[in-house]
Amino acid sequence: MTTKAIQNSVITDLKLAPEGHLKIDWVEAHMPVLSRIRKQFEQEQPFKGLKVAISLHLEAKTAYLAKVVQAGGAEVTITGSNPLSTQDDVCAALVEDGVTVFAKYNPDPKEYKELMIRALENKPDLIIDDGGDLVSILHSERPDLLENVRGGAEETTTGILRLKAMDKEGQLKFPMVAVNDAYCKYLFDNRYGTGQSVWDGINRTTNLVVAGKTVVVVGYGWCGKGVAMRAKGLGANVIVTEIDAIKAVEAYMDGFHVMPMIEAAKVGDFFVTVTGNRDVIRGEHYDVMKDGAILSNAGHFDVEVNKPELEERSVSVRTVRRNIEEYQLKDGRKIYVLAEGRLVNLAAGDGHPAEIMDMTFALQALSLKYVNERYKEIGATVVNVPYELDEQVARYKLESLGFGIDRLTEEQRAYLDSWQEH
Repeated sequence: MTTKAIQNSVITDLKLAPEGHLKIDWVEAHMPVLSRIRKQFEQEQPFKGLKVAISLHLEAKTAYLAKVVQAGGAEVTITGSNPLSTQDDVCAALVEDGVTVFAKYNPDPKEYKELMIRALENKPDLIIDDGGDLVSILHSERPDLLENVRGGAEETTTGILRLKAMDKEGQLKFPMVAVNDAYCKYLFDNRYGTGQSVWDGINRTTNLVVAGKTVVVVGYGWCGKGVAMRAKGLGANVIVTEIDAIKAVEAYMDGFHVMPMIEAAKVGDFFVTVTGNRDVIRGEHYDVMKDGAILSNAGHFDVEVNKPELEERSVSVRTVRRNIEEYQLKDGRKIYVLAEGRLVNLAAGDGHPAEIMDMTFALQALSLKYVNERYKEIGATVVNVPYELDEQVARYKLESLGFGIDRLTEEQRAYLDSWQEH
């Protein structure tokens, strides 16, 4: 299998593998839940004889997930889900471990798309997707590759929005499990993972102080909650912008200022977009921003910060530091964009902490097993992660931490199940 992977893969340089192995070994040591599932998969072989295609941010934690799925008997092919988040040394290490890889750091848009298609040309039985790109390609550009696909699992809010739109229109051809909507995903990965990793990426990239600055968080979903919470912990004054009145009230009661984006744009020092929508920072906002404003995105696609409208207002654009582009406006003001407006925590950092992704990727592995066992009865639709799998991951996590919790007594269970007792 290793020879086949080496012959078929498209990566930057196989000689980078030693550093990649070290990275994967490090995260494996901090992902006990996924390691427990790996042992189960090695015994049960749930994917024996099947092909699995994965599109995720291709760094060490993702690599370990691929190895866990491989340990379950699958022939695994993997590609990236963002041009700037792929780590070439990790790709090389995976190839040495027998995984076929079609990914490079920072390919041009055409090659990036071609690498995704190459991963699908292995004719997978199951997929793990991030942002819905594999599903979109299968349905719109390469329907000839659909016939073997039993189902899959989706990682992000953006991808689930796309899948539900397809489902609503009756276009989805196989079942997809909405991993992002599981409790152990959005409560921990979206909130604590995004919250920490976004500021890891911003701080590493800018080397500027956050304390005392004004941070504008655009969107107050679970990711936005985490980003705002961590900004507050770093000493920032935090403003939240929202389109949802309920979330806006929640942000207010969490202690943050709430205002329209056009007002927040006038006072922000750092901006972080986390909406899953496009053009949430655009021309009219650039017109009123402070000199030196720093823009970053933590949504899946690089459309939340409208770069074309910023370029239209600029007389020059230059890279002033790795992952920092300076746009000098016609009136002399300078606005900075981090990581080309792509996911700042991955394009300019290492992504979520290993212990957080341990839970998310455990959900991915178990969801893939679930959809493989039940794809015929589920049918072509989007389904939630079963609560028992969510709870199983949380239980494994507690056990790995050495914690226990209480259980209901029979009397308590009877009390809760009865409408007559009080």
